Amino acid sequence: MSRYVVSLGGNALGKTPERQRELLKQVSTHIVELIKQGHEAVIAHGNGPQVGMINLAFLESSSTPAMPFPECGAMSQGYIGYHLQNAIGNELSRLGIKKSIASIVTQVIVDENDTAFNHPTKPIGDFYTHEQSIELEQSMGYTMVEDSGRGYRRVVPSPMPIDVKEKEIINSLLDNHHVVITVGGGGIPVVVKGHSLEGIAAVIDKDNASAKLAELVNADILVILTAVDNVFINFGKPNAEALEEVSIERLNALIEEKQFAEGSMLPKIKASIAFAKNKKISVIASLDNAEKAFNLEAGTIIKG
Repeated sequence: MSRYVVSLGGNALGKTPERQRELLKQVSTHIVELIKQGHEAVIAHGNGPQVGMINLAFLESSSTPAMPFPECGAMSQGYIGYHLQNAIGNELSRLGIKKSIASIVTQVIVDENDTAFNHPTKPIGDFYTHEQSIELEQSMGYTMVEDSGRGYRRVVPSPMPIDVKEKEIINSLLDNHHVVITVGGGGIPVVVKGHSLEGIAAVIDKDNASAKLAELVNADILVILTAVDNVFINFGKPNAEALEEVSIERLNALIEEKQFAEGSMLPKIKASIAFAKNKKISVIASLDNAEKAFNLEAGTIIKG
């Protein structure tokens, strides 16, 4: 039996609640197959598009006050967690497997002096044209960047996770054989202020949070599910090459060559390396190939 942390990309979950439910029905069958085989599953998820939409909805409302980013993150944890609980629970019920599932609203501790606060890199929300991005920079004060050839997106600070406040609860649930959904959207970023924790405006990269979570729950395998089948070098070019099993040393060399987009694949690579270097296994694969990825038969596999 192995303990898996499965990290679902926010961009891979669709742009609407309806599409998200459809996609999660598909991925839930793969996660439940893991559980059926006797493995333990901890599910993390992104929220880049979702938290951006929530934030924008409040900003555009004429009757509702603007909502701070930590609260927007908590909202996204709630509704994405609900969809995951519902999809996995329904599949377990269909197969007659009695298993409880819990979504944990998770606070992730960051350093308020993290240099990330001076250099926003985390894309959130929808994609815009160049002209729309200029208008948003001027009207809203956003920082906009081109994202992987797909258009322009708003970027916000993305500090590194230090610790997960609810780790004891998560480990207790796992030790009692429950399925756990946690660090949604990378967790709600909080900083230590004396004896208190205070929310701070940022979005923690969910892959970095997933790697930290995998460390804290002593997972065996970290699986990052995204919108592409593999990690590619020369991505989007005629000489693009899919990476299958790859060493940490080669990935570090490719990072030096700037092969991976800073707000897209690079955090996934770095998170995978951080986990795998402790004699563990990381996998980056697509949602469509989830079951094969769980069995180390698809995706890009990094072994420490």
